[in-house]
Amino acid sequence: RRGGARAWRRGGCSSVAVRRCGGAAVLERGGSLPPDGRLAARSRTLAGMSFAAVSPDAFEWLTRPHEPGKPARHVAELSDRIGLEHSRANVWRYEPGATGRRHRHREQEETFVVVSGTLTIYLGEPPEAVEVPTGGVIRVGPGTPLQSANHGREDLVVFAYGTPPETERAELLDAAV
Repeated sequence: RRGGARAWRRGGCSSVAVRRCGGAAVLERGGSLPPDGRLAARSRTLAGMSFAAVSPDAFEWLTRPHEPGKPARHVAELSDRIGLEHSRANVWRYEPGATGRRHRHREQEETFVVVSGTLTIYLGEPPEAVEVPTGGVIRVGPGTPLQSANHGREDLVVFAYGTPPETERAELLDAAV
């Protein structure tokens, strides 16, 4: 245990640790993996703080409806799985050429973090294309029409975070692409 961190050890290999920082759980490099070597879905209380984590290899991918013969979008829904109460989170995987549905959230702000690939997101009215590369982040305010697309040759993986969680579905709009 170092600096308030609790770590799991596996053959001396380090990867991630959880430490307390201003009352929040922070994942940082330099800790270790659990004995089985995987960070599967976990929910615990550590030193008075609550956290939940899920490994990408434990994601449950759901294929979203799409036109026959068209590239698909897949979503790993995380909100319930990690116990989010005041926000929503998903990981999206778009096959090359896949597009999302154009929509607008009345109250929800959305933030997108591109994990791999390049996100092309069409914003506003009329729609304007914005490209977000791997590692990039884009915030979309409430009421802004948006549509996501993967115009690349590889899968696009995006972490999407929204707050506050809406009880109503987003308003669906005519496609931009």
